[in-house]
Amino acid sequence: MNERLEALRSLMKERNIDIYVVPTADFHESEYVGAYFACRRYLTGFTGSAGIAIVAADEAALYTDGRYFLQAEEQLKGSGFTLFRTGEKGVPSMEAFMEEKLPEGGCIGFDGRVVNAAWGQRLKTIAEKKGGSLATVYDLVDEIWTDRPEMSKEKIWLLPEDYTGESAASKIKRLQDKMEEENASMHIITSLDDIAWILNIRGNDVRHCPVVLSYLILSQKGCVFYVDEEKLTEEVRAYLAENGVTAAPYNDIYAVADALSEREVGRVLLDSGRINYRLYEAISRSCEIVDRENPSQMMKACKNPAEVENIRYAHVKDGVALVKWLKWLKESVGKEALTEISVSDKLEAFRSEQEHFLDISFGTIAGYEEHGAIIHYGATEETNAEIQPKGFLLVDSGGHYLEGSTDITRTIVMGPVTDEQKDLFTIVLRSNLNLAAAKFPRGVSGANLDILAREPLWELGLDYRHGTGHGVGNLLNIHEGPNSFRWRIGNKNVPYEEGMITSDEPGVYLDHRFGIRHENELLCRVEEETEYGEFLGFETITYCPFDLEAVNPELLSPREKKLLNEYHKLVFRTLAPYLTNEEKLWLRYETREI
Repeated sequence: MNERLEALRSLMKERNIDIYVVPTADFHESEYVGAYFACRRYLTGFTGSAGIAIVAADEAALYTDGRYFLQAEEQLKGSGFTLFRTGEKGVPSMEAFMEEKLPEGGCIGFDGRVVNAAWGQRLKTIAEKKGGSLATVYDLVDEIWTDRPEMSKEKIWLLPEDYTGESAASKIKRLQDKMEEENASMHIITSLDDIAWILNIRGNDVRHCPVVLSYLILSQKGCVFYVDEEKLTEEVRAYLAENGVTAAPYNDIYAVADALSEREVGRVLLDSGRINYRLYEAISRSCEIVDRENPSQMMKACKNPAEVENIRYAHVKDGVALVKWLKWLKESVGKEALTEISVSDKLEAFRSEQEHFLDISFGTIAGYEEHGAIIHYGATEETNAEIQPKGFLLVDSGGHYLEGSTDITRTIVMGPVTDEQKDLFTIVLRSNLNLAAAKFPRGVSGANLDILAREPLWELGLDYRHGTGHGVGNLLNIHEGPNSFRWRIGNKNVPYEEGMITSDEPGVYLDHRFGIRHENELLCRVEEETEYGEFLGFETITYCPFDLEAVNPELLSPREKKLLNEYHKLVFRTLAPYLTNEEKLWLRYETREI
């Protein structure tokens, strides 16, 4: 790692760059990236999904959030990078760090294709404050990464309308109507989840995220899809043509953006937080920008009736797989050798037995005891802990099925646990149940509701360093906006709408000891209309028991006991038809009334 850092600094010196920024991003601002785009990981050795490396002449910083503090602390040893814990007391922001390190007249460098336009503009402001400049044409990591993987060339496949509930042509028309409302003659979309949703296509260009590296330009006259043409089968070509979509080479998008000055384009609708800086700069030189969140974000967040029906069924299949796995796990611990990796593999095997299973929806997090305190832990051959018949195993996992995607976390008792562990397990369970039971007037957002989950922990002076919940895509990204439960919402305070699906996953993490997280998915629906307006609430669509061995009933109110018992009745009623008699007996006990 140190050799890579010094090689990068040598290139910076050659190009007169004083600070170089390496984010975790591809050309589309994706949360998770393919192997080709793992530049930050290559440079630092840190393998978490979120983090930004900032290299100055005398210091190299790795910024990441609370999900990864413990992991980054371990992985950065000997790398030459210092961990900066985002949001912690006394830690400067990335912008403040760069402003301090940048000399007068200095230069900030980054590959303009992997930094979004909104952040790029802020970096430009920092440079201008010091009378400096930006260098955005250099991918310096590429120059030192001699065995860099190639970009994915996986084939595109089509998701039938039976699963999407709406044709691509209809979605394009709805977007064109939104463009008309904004008086925009062109809409440029670079976010992969939006493009896959609009066109009803899926791919395999990002691990566990079935998206396709591509760009999309809409006008009132048509739609152009910029994609590596090797990915297009004859079936996909014919399908695109049927829906009025023209295919063009992937990298042509930059020439098109540069040439806009030669055309009477007018207003261009785009999202500066999703489009990369290089494209934005080319477009903004000649066009009036309408900077809005992509309308497709809200459209795809509100699942239609066909999607809801399919996603519910995906959760039924996932619940069946989880019950079979939990039964096996409980019966196997202490009798055969189990490790974090082996139990993860076994869970995937149970899921793969379900019809229309395609892939896991993200890398399984299976953390035993102290590893459970690492919020986004990923077991490796070096860290792979053996599971003993004692303590907690935290497993956060999910599956992609043709019908939809799932995300669930369970904290499982492997053997004797302490009273402290039981009490905290129960407190987090209260948090989960109270949020799921929320009823609220239309207009309420996740920022308003987040306290329902955090209050039981805040009362004890505890908290967790992640959002309480995120939107979930329909056979797409498992993390999807704009809906979420988090009080640190920034400017995306989006009211809840019918059809939104959001995870409910409070937790507590005691460093180097154990972690607890309980996660279900919630479907927003209309509950009733009164003289005070329309009231919304949630339907829990995850079907899997909570481990009652760790519940302290004395800490639950009568209402919370009722909520838990009703949930467990739902789990048994939903899954029993798909289980053997032996599995039904096991599940009946696991969902017993308390």
